Amino acid sequence: MSGSTFGKIFRATTFGESHGTALGVVIDGVPAGTKIDAAKIQERLDRRRPGAKANGKSNAAVTSRSEADKAQILSGVFEGKAQGTPIAIEILNTSQHSSDYANIKDTFRPGHADYTYWQKYGFRDYRGGGRASGRETCARVAAGAVALQFLEQTLGKKFSVTAYTLRAAGISCNKIDLKAIEQNPLRAADLNAARAMQAKIEELRAAGDSAGGIVECQIKGVPAGLGEPVFEKLDATLAAAMLSVGTIKGIEFGAGFDAADLTGSQNNDQIKAKGGKATFATNNAGGILGGISNGDTIIFRVAVKPVPSVFVEQKTVRNKNGKLADASLKIQGRHDVCLCPRIVPVVEAMAALAIADAVLQNRAARV
Repeated sequence: MSGSTFGKIFRATTFGESHGTALGVVIDGVPAGTKIDAAKIQERLDRRRPGAKANGKSNAAVTSRSEADKAQILSGVFEGKAQGTPIAIEILNTSQHSSDYANIKDTFRPGHADYTYWQKYGFRDYRGGGRASGRETCARVAAGAVALQFLEQTLGKKFSVTAYTLRAAGISCNKIDLKAIEQNPLRAADLNAARAMQAKIEELRAAGDSAGGIVECQIKGVPAGLGEPVFEKLDATLAAAMLSVGTIKGIEFGAGFDAADLTGSQNNDQIKAKGGKATFATNNAGGILGGISNGDTIIFRVAVKPVPSVFVEQKTVRNKNGKLADASLKIQGRHDVCLCPRIVPVVEAMAALAIADAVLQNRAARV
């Protein structure tokens, strides 16, 4: 299977399936001497893993599947530093319930990649979705944790990547409080909104249904000048990174689609000089102009679709000796109700990988 590698210089190649022995990633291009803290990789994985709690509370939004998601560094790190050779990280699967998927061996789940994988490859791993499962994202988070350590050491303490749930189950945050993100199970930036989101998601879980939402991400401390015109603009690279995540169906930067209703004078971010450097009065561009970072905060939002695994009967088709026939299906197993809280660390990881690659590419931009 091609298409499992992201990046040009800082490259991450993931492997593994939902119900296979393990998942993992091979990371190429990490500059030798970069300090690699295994504990920081584990911290990032712990935020994404199923069965995790926030502030000691269980989350109605996520699956009951409990995985330790312990990262084992197999190569590329010696005495706490990258050697400049490929860094391989493995994460074992320990809580597969493959029997939960026996009833979909020949039946295609609506909203999943079952049908399209079958059309492309002629057969598919039906256990939890195989390679198309959201479980694959744990390898991305491990790679992103390495990218973050490189960026923090390269760009300094002002650099940060922070994502949070902006909207879930039809309920939006009324304010952005970054301190609130890890204080609620939805990883929302508004504690009051988080409580309302949680209550609505409890209702949907009881009804066997699911919800989607919007995750917003802020990247601070990015220097001006990153991005490779024309076809590899920084926003295009970030968009590719985000849309490679199976549940994400849309992305917008800065003012986003609202810019369509603004005038040019309203949408333009006016520039002033401060301390010999450019500052912007607004950030409708989302920190990127002409595909190149302008030094302001990069801000974007992604649309997270409702979880397709719902516990209500649905109409579909099944493969019967190579021909399709009508069928009905009621999904079994353990599934998320809203993916937003677990997508937050995935968004941060993919953003870090995109910026790390852009930093390394930019070193060749000029003398």
